[in-house]
Amino acid sequence: MIYQTSTLAIIVFAAFVGLVLALSFWLASRAKSASGYFAAHGQVGWFVNGIAFAGDYLSAASFLGICGMIAFFGYDGFLYSIGYLAGWIVALFVIAEPIKKLGKYTLADALNAKFNSRGIKLIAAITTLVISLFYLVPQMVGAGALVKPLLGLPHWAGVMMVGATVTVIVATGGMVSTTWVQFIKGTLLVIVCAFVVVLLLQRGFSLPASPIESTEVQTISKGPSGTIVNGEPLSLENQLDSGLRAKHGLGFGSVAELPNGVNSTGPLGPLLYIETFSKSTITTWRKGADANGATTYTPVPRSGQDLLLPGSSPTFQSVRSDGIFAKLDFFSLMLALFLGTASLPHILIRYYTVKDAVAARKSTVVGIGAIGLFYILTLYLGIGAMTSGSLDPTDSNMSAPLLARTFGNGTFAVISAVAFTTVLGTVSGLILAGAGAVAHDLMKDYWGMNLSDRQQVRAAKFAAIGLGVAAIFLGVFFEKMNVTFLVGWAFNVAASANLPALVMLLYWKRTTKAGIISAMAVGLVSSLAWILASADTLEKVFGFSAADAATSALVPFSQPAIVTVPLGFVVLILVSLFTSKSPTTAE
Repeated sequence: MIYQTSTLAIIVFAAFVGLVLALSFWLASRAKSASGYFAAHGQVGWFVNGIAFAGDYLSAASFLGICGMIAFFGYDGFLYSIGYLAGWIVALFVIAEPIKKLGKYTLADALNAKFNSRGIKLIAAITTLVISLFYLVPQMVGAGALVKPLLGLPHWAGVMMVGATVTVIVATGGMVSTTWVQFIKGTLLVIVCAFVVVLLLQRGFSLPASPIESTEVQTISKGPSGTIVNGEPLSLENQLDSGLRAKHGLGFGSVAELPNGVNSTGPLGPLLYIETFSKSTITTWRKGADANGATTYTPVPRSGQDLLLPGSSPTFQSVRSDGIFAKLDFFSLMLALFLGTASLPHILIRYYTVKDAVAARKSTVVGIGAIGLFYILTLYLGIGAMTSGSLDPTDSNMSAPLLARTFGNGTFAVISAVAFTTVLGTVSGLILAGAGAVAHDLMKDYWGMNLSDRQQVRAAKFAAIGLGVAAIFLGVFFEKMNVTFLVGWAFNVAASANLPALVMLLYWKRTTKAGIISAMAVGLVSSLAWILASADTLEKVFGFSAADAATSALVPFSQPAIVTVPLGFVVLILVSLFTSKSPTTAE
């Protein structure tokens, strides 16, 4: 079967997880104080922190979600990569050095540095918890998706394994162990993906031995042991072996025609690989339903050149639409990705792990380099998966691991284990940010509890356990959703709730505490309300049909940032003007 358990994969997986946990326990002795637990004593080197930035940022959405979207829809998935990477420009030139100078442990520390306001502490803690939970969901969904092929376990088991492992990491070592887990993860992810891309370039493109006819409609369902196609289990061997493919009518993701009428290209260089793809015809699959309501997939030939243009996927088809609201939806998502990076709490707290503002800037540059290289690799991985004949048409999140499996169980085992540590690293950063919001911002500063360093750390560990349980529940509930789509929500909320307050605090002297509190509250509530009232949420969360969701939606498009981010700035400016004591005061 396509998700048949691999003994080698289990061994590699166990080795990776064992290494991570051993590292966490070993570093636990360095996280006894609040400074050690929340900020690693500010002694992390700028290069290590930069790679840890990449490890923190390159989440399940970046690896599983983007590769899956490119494999299913072409260039549209790469648009997310562009948005994610561009957001680091804001972090580098606007946020990095000033936030280091203001903060101590958490986002609330930076926002409250000039005001000593309990209200700022409260709203900053709330936004941190909400954004962290939104971002946790896709990581846990990705974990469940990985465990199915790796260990032969159901989705919920993978979610629980990640939740338990990450809770141990955060509860034992705090930021010290989290940083090194993210450093190892970021390094391995880039190296392993580069290795798979080299294998792809050496293999080039080839046609299937049995051409796929346009009449080969597949009826697909999910059985207790995996995907069922035409009444039989979906087997990777069936997809890759031409004789079995002819019998079962499979071969999801393949080339229909190559340039100059050749059957295979042989090894290709990086640029020639993309050029050859653009001149080829690719067999894609259109989802539908038969008269009995069963899900069907019909082969549809598409030109590679068309797949390298935006607008092929349901998410970005608005790019090719003449409708103003459809285009606004696209631009709003791009704006959220661009502005959301510098507003994510688990990214911002990493600036407090280095010794000074110069190190913060250097680590950001290193992070941009590592992240940019990885996103270039995802383009090749997605195209390789699209043309490898190994896709599971019911699960876009598994495209990259299944591509790796075409090169043998060893490659599959390593890339799956690295993908699993990708989830571990990001989730640990998110839970640490949430734990800091509870123990440091709410308990110590807002409620005024007289906590010693050790008591703060103990409270943060209990908060981490609570957040881990919540993440497990949400990861099971949102199992069917593409992880990249879910991350878009987190970026929208982060950009709306945090960015106006951060930017205006750093660059406008008349910003007041009332302005910050109002802007963050309005940004948080308005973005959440917009998302909940959108057609995408009604359809993909509440189960409405596409037609009913479109007519029942209370907002004209689904991505709120283009409305709610400017709204946050306007609210902050107006409230600050009304509450400022004089043109020169900050209160």
